[in-house]
Amino acid sequence: MLITIQDERPDTEDAIRLTTELDIHLQTYPYPPESCHAYSVEKLIREGVAFFVTRCDGKPAGCGGIKLFHEASDSYGEIKRMFVRPEYRGLGLGKAMLNRLAEHALEHQVSVLRLETGIYQLEAIGLYEGWGFERCAPFGDYKVDPMSVYLEKRIS
Repeated sequence: MLITIQDERPDTEDAIRLTTELDIHLQTYPYPPESCHAYSVEKLIREGVAFFVTRCDGKPAGCGGIKLFHEASDSYGEIKRMFVRPEYRGLGLGKAMLNRLAEHALEHQVSVLRLETGIYQLEAIGLYEGWGFERCAPFGDYKVDPMSVYLEKRIS
């Protein structure tokens, strides 16, 4: 199986399909609207999120993005829109995407990764914690939310 991860605009056909599948999946959980922080395709582009698509033997299998923040007191990369299609789970694609996102962050002099995910995303939380993320306080514009889990990892 040939696995590739390519930098891709979030408005390509494959990227839109993947983020739409992620949105449909997230709608199966009882998150109230105020606890939903997913970026639309338009916002991914507007906010300058670096976006990547994973393919297995040429077929789109997953995606992920990273928004870089260079603030005077705090520089970090926020992981956005991570998703692996169910039929491709268990193949290490999530870890491969995290490696690619970390590589992108380091290329841009950012050594801390952060993310927000929902409390019902148990597989995602397991992936992130297994990759070395630790729970942290809300960051950026996030507020304390009982529906959210905030995670952070230093990568340098």
